Amino acid sequence: MSEQKQIEVSTHLEIDFDKLSKIGMSGHKVIPVVVQNAATREVLIVAYANSEAVAETFKRGEAVFYSTSREELWHKGATSGDVLAVNEVRINCEQNSLLYLVTPQGQGACHTKDESGKFRSGCYYRSVLNNQELKYV
Repeated sequence: MSEQKQIEVSTHLEIDFDKLSKIGMSGHKVIPVVVQNAATREVLIVAYANSEAVAETFKRGEAVFYSTSREELWHKGATSGDVLAVNEVRINCEQNSLLYLVTPQGQGACHTKDESGKFRSGCYYRSVLNNQELKYV
């Protein structure tokens, strides 16, 4: 099992505190995007967007991000069918992060699956119990 896959299914806490410094050192000009289900208010995912991704989001009416690991635009759901229709875009007070209020069009927003093989609705499917353990919610 790959290291990334192990992190996604683990109940051991392994927070990546270096993520933002890695993005900064790479020179990617991105901002965080919090994606929230417009109906349920569940936070589905946190991703990054550059200016091109934001423009594509408005053009398509669907969430488009910038993948810092693949260094390319990422139209959420282009291959999985789990498109996120954007109802509203909000910006924070300092204009350095966005909130997309969306209506999911597919099975879920997360690329991981639960025990039954169904895509999860969002990426926040574990709760932190203490400084070392996670539990599925």
